[in-house]
Amino acid sequence: MKAALVPVMIAVAAAGLGGDERAASARPGEERLEIPPPPFSEGIFPCSTCHADLEVDRTRRALTGMHDDIELRHDEQHRWCLDCHDATDRDWLHLASGERVSFEESYRLCGQCHGEKLRDWKAGVHGRRTGEWNGHKRYLLCANCHNPHSPRFKPLEPKPAPVPPSRPGVAR
Repeated sequence: MKAALVPVMIAVAAAGLGGDERAASARPGEERLEIPPPPFSEGIFPCSTCHADLEVDRTRRALTGMHDDIELRHDEQHRWCLDCHDATDRDWLHLASGERVSFEESYRLCGQCHGEKLRDWKAGVHGRRTGEWNGHKRYLLCANCHNPHSPRFKPLEPKPAPVPPSRPGVAR
């Protein structure tokens, strides 16, 4: 991921959702999820712009030339690009079943391995959700806060503990 994308992702997360939300199509029995566009690096999407005429190379390898700035730190011993990105149409992701999903529904892809996080995300416990308590809601995608290629947050140094307020005439 390009370093310039991180501030954009933070700004999107901090600002909440603007007027550019999209409604992910609801399957029968599921609520319609309203989400912002995925945080693509500028000039990267649609992927078919470059990949349409390229032969698919399924060989697990270090990328050179393009995408060499991506550092895969997401179960890198077992995962590779085409485990998530569709090989024949790079404008799509795909589930383990082979079903294509749009980048706007990437939470379905993430939820295959991170089911408890998906459950918590839908409930509003993990990630950012705004909206009505018992009605329409808006969500941020996993990729609005996590780099999908390297999702762990870097460790933060704890801040010092707060100083308790003092009361006149009372000794601590």
